[in-house]
Amino acid sequence: MSYHLYITARNYSSWSLRPWLLMRQLGIPFVEEFAPLINGSYRQPHWKEFSPLAHMPVLHVLPDTASSEEEKLILWESIAIVEFLAEEHPDKTVYPTNKVARAWARSAVAEMHASFTTMRQEMGMNVGVRVELGPAAFNEALVKDLARIDELWSEGLRRFGGPFLAGKEFTAVDAFYAPVVLRFQTYLGALDRLGEEAKGYVARMMELELLKEWVDAALKETGREVVHDAETWEGEGKRLVADLRAT
Repeated sequence: MSYHLYITARNYSSWSLRPWLLMRQLGIPFVEEFAPLINGSYRQPHWKEFSPLAHMPVLHVLPDTASSEEEKLILWESIAIVEFLAEEHPDKTVYPTNKVARAWARSAVAEMHASFTTMRQEMGMNVGVRVELGPAAFNEALVKDLARIDELWSEGLRRFGGPFLAGKEFTAVDAFYAPVVLRFQTYLGALDRLGEEAKGYVARMMELELLKEWVDAALKETGREVVHDAETWEGEGKRLVADLRAT
């Protein structure tokens, strides 16, 4: 079988980054299928051709030959993609081999998939800009989300010894929180809300060659999603200080 992973704008799409980074980091081969954003929504009608919900990411699993009796498989949620890969590649550390660490990592992945609503809204993914956050930007709900990130990351690093969240090896939980790591680069002042352990994790993740590759590609993109851009730097306590993206 072969994998085709559909992703969209690297500058904005945190969801696309997760399976892309996991598969690249673990050496699971795939064909990258890139579909640009055309309007101000992450559900685009033309994506319906390959995505049941018309959003990203989507993984197509194709049989090895056209004559195969196997059906093409389509997985359209990042968490479903990760679980499928864990089943299909037991030799890869999609999740930790240690049972306790694996249970923790699965729970943390699910929490990222379902939670942190305010952080997503107030600190949306926007790799190529730098936005200064003043005191007014840190409303009660955002402070709570950032405190939970710090608590969760610090717990994982202490319990399993690092350098990654669930131990010595990069796993799905690191892939799922990679977009959060990038947010701490975008939003100046947010990193100050983390303790030393979590700050160290951010620094280590930013040194990953594949995360650097994603960022470099994001900076070269010229497509702009104006609604999301406005949400990134407009609002109380926010100030755009740099736009590093290609013009």
